[in-house]
Amino acid sequence: MTKRAYNFYPGPATMALPVIERAKKELLDFQGTGMSIMEISHRSKEYDKVHHDAMNLVTELMGLPSDYKVMWLQGGASSQFYQVPLNLQLPGKPMEYVNTGVWSKKAIAEAKHYGDVRVVASSEDKTFSYIPKALDFSDDAAFVHISGNNTIYGTEWSEEPKVPSSVPLVSDTSSNLMNRVIDPKKYGVMYAGAQKNLGPAGVTLVIVREDLLGRVPEKAPTMLKWNTHAAKDSMFNTPPALAIYLCKLSLEYIKEIGGVPELEKRNKKKAKILYDAIDGSGGFYKGYAEKDSRSLMNVTFNLKDKDLESKAVEEGFARGLVGLKGHRSVGGMRASIYNAMPIDGVKALVEFLKEFQEKNE
Repeated sequence: MTKRAYNFYPGPATMALPVIERAKKELLDFQGTGMSIMEISHRSKEYDKVHHDAMNLVTELMGLPSDYKVMWLQGGASSQFYQVPLNLQLPGKPMEYVNTGVWSKKAIAEAKHYGDVRVVASSEDKTFSYIPKALDFSDDAAFVHISGNNTIYGTEWSEEPKVPSSVPLVSDTSSNLMNRVIDPKKYGVMYAGAQKNLGPAGVTLVIVREDLLGRVPEKAPTMLKWNTHAAKDSMFNTPPALAIYLCKLSLEYIKEIGGVPELEKRNKKKAKILYDAIDGSGGFYKGYAEKDSRSLMNVTFNLKDKDLESKAVEEGFARGLVGLKGHRSVGGMRASIYNAMPIDGVKALVEFLKEFQEKNE
């Protein structure tokens, strides 16, 4: 095999090498069937086991209570921007959002099609470089929505906001899914595009507390109702079988290495190595997000001399460190160090950053 690059793209993102190697081994002949997983009927016993094993592993690894439903849906997390308000709306009750960046703004825009939206807090005043602290949610809200992590600005909620006990908390966890141990009972809904922290693009994980499944208006489109898919274990229509299979392999790998607690340990170590290098550069590199809002998953930073930023990205690419260009709204550089990024990848990046500084100061 040719040498693999260290993939720092924000998504689709790196996957664990043992997962890819196992998928390669099984691709032509899945468990002696003489067929690829891509060819097997979703109604077959072979696929049925893959499908339900993946659901059960999510429940096990995240410690979900028995009244939470795991679903594999399509359309990406962006489709949940409108499915959340569609399924959770309550007549006469506002939907409350915290605006922490591009993805929050997109979710807010979709929610406005379904009723009154209140933006309770926003960090737009400082170009989304922090997570708001002053939060005052209403007892009469239909739900509260946050974006758990912002890939563009490199900010993350280090703990869940306190919401009234009667109000379900909804989180877009696309870029921080399983990156640390959480108490799932604090959430009514969690959703995530798989392509950052779990598997390939093409499937969206949606977790819903069962008592919320009955809220959706009866006349809502059938395929947009969560309860349509919950009732059929996400097989109302043909599911994205290959993507779910790859998620299953990733989940099995996570379990093998020690589960979410081990992921959290590794993620904190990786983030510390990289942030320490940035903070210890004497100002040559400067972190974008405020320190108490920094993401474990997306490390954003600028160079003191902006004219050197494109050079750093290009030279990093030549070293096999790909995907380091920052988003156009922030500039600079961004290293996405999701669950599957090995510690050696972060160490290689830090070594490069130090060498680049020595040559260009």
